[in-house]
Amino acid sequence: MITLENVTVQFDQRRVLDAISVTLTERRIGIVGANGSGKSTFVRLLNGLQTATTGTVRVDDFDAAKDGRKLRRHVGFVFQNPDNQIVYPVVAEDLAFGLKSLKLPQHEVDRRIDDMLARYDMTAFRNHPSHLLSGGQKQLLAISGVLVMDPRYIIFDEPTTLLDLRNRNRVERAIAGLDQTVITVSHDLDLIAGYDRVLVFDRGRIVMDDLPAHALAHYRGMMA
Repeated sequence: MITLENVTVQFDQRRVLDAISVTLTERRIGIVGANGSGKSTFVRLLNGLQTATTGTVRVDDFDAAKDGRKLRRHVGFVFQNPDNQIVYPVVAEDLAFGLKSLKLPQHEVDRRIDDMLARYDMTAFRNHPSHLLSGGQKQLLAISGVLVMDPRYIIFDEPTTLLDLRNRNRVERAIAGLDQTVITVSHDLDLIAGYDRVLVFDRGRIVMDDLPAHALAHYRGMMA
C-alpha cells in the first residue's frame, strides 16, 4: 500500500504539489495531466527520487524521507527516455549493474540476466552494444534493468512517448504481463484505459480519481 498524507512539494516560489492525500492499493494505476500539472513529481516521490517539502510518503513499511535507498530497491522506475537509464555499453553488463549492490553469487546474476533476456526475446543481444539497440529494444532493456532487481512496484513515466506504433505495442504487452503493481504516467490514454484506477492532476492537485472510463472522460473534457 502507498500512502501520501498532506504532501506538498515546493520549488522556490512555485508549488508543484499542493496538499496531496491519497492511498493507492490497486494493481494498475494510471496518472494523467497536462505538462506541468505535477504528475511526474508525484510519481518521483514514490521511490525517493523527489522528497516532499511537507507531509509524509509511505510505501508499505518504508518512509520515503528516511528509507530512500531501500525504497528504490522496492519501487522500480522506468524513465521516458531509456538512454537516461542505460548505464553500461553492453546489454548484459547493463543488466548486471543494479545487481552488484545485492551481492548475489555469479550464477544467480547470470540466471536473472538470462531470464530477462529470454522474457523479451533479446537473448541474441546479450553481448550487443546497448547504444546500437532500436528504440523499442532500449525501452525493453530499461524495463529489464528494473525487473532484474525484483521490485514490488514499478513506475513508468511516459514509457511509449518516443516509440513507433509497433514498439509502443510491445511495451504495452510487456507492462500488461508484469506481476508487479504498476503506476504509469502517460499521455497515451489508450495505454491506461484498461487500468483499475486513474488519477487526473491539474495545477498540483488531484482533481479526479476514478475508474478509467470516468477519469479519462473528465480529462478529455479539461483538455477540450
